[in-house]
Amino acid sequence: MANFVLVAGARLGAWAWDDVVPHLRAAGHAAHPLTLSGLAEKRGRPAGLRTHVQDVVTEVERHAPDRVVLVGHSYAGVPVGQAAQLIGPRPARVVFLDAALPVDGESFAAGWPDGGAELTAAIEANGGSWPCARPEHFAGHGLTEEQTARIVAGATPHPGATLTEPATLTGPLADLPATYITCLAAGEPDEQAAALLAAGHWRSAELDTGHWPMFSRPGELARLLIDAAAP
Repeated sequence: MANFVLVAGARLGAWAWDDVVPHLRAAGHAAHPLTLSGLAEKRGRPAGLRTHVQDVVTEVERHAPDRVVLVGHSYAGVPVGQAAQLIGPRPARVVFLDAALPVDGESFAAGWPDGGAELTAAIEANGGSWPCARPEHFAGHGLTEEQTARIVAGATPHPGATLTEPATLTGPLADLPATYITCLAAGEPDEQAAALLAAGHWRSAELDTGHWPMFSRPGELARLLIDAAAP
């Protein structure tokens, strides 16, 4: 049995995994969807990137699971990648789901094509939070109107400091036992992930859908997560 700790990307909370969790549990695994500080039911809690890293570490320690599988979607790849280096013993697997990866000394925003200028400006204009996306942002990602409406309705503004604070790594990401899942409709992995995959450090998997597969393909995503958890 694997113990999945599931962390969704920016603006989302544990609720984003509602359609995936039943598939994991039906297959005999434990699933612990996590809301990061400042989001969803934890909205209003002050949070920086270190807070989100500690959120993940604390969740693992709270459940004290064996065979922990950390899953980080989108932005959450940044805190999950750091947390994976801090928990002991090493996780059985880290799954980066169409995710950003942490770069030592750099922020999530720094990975944007403009160096994060547009993202930083949006945070400043919104009182320190990254505002929620409009429905048209989700077009072309294999989502139904109902699924898009569900994401929009459940989203909360994202704490800006988590996006602009630099990451801290204690070792090479290549040393993590990791799988990278690419969502094909969202484009290719970034250069860092592509290099790790090309070098054979990590396993690779693909989903023929967009960037939010927990909504568009929950059953298929659950099967890939279960496959990734296998030794």
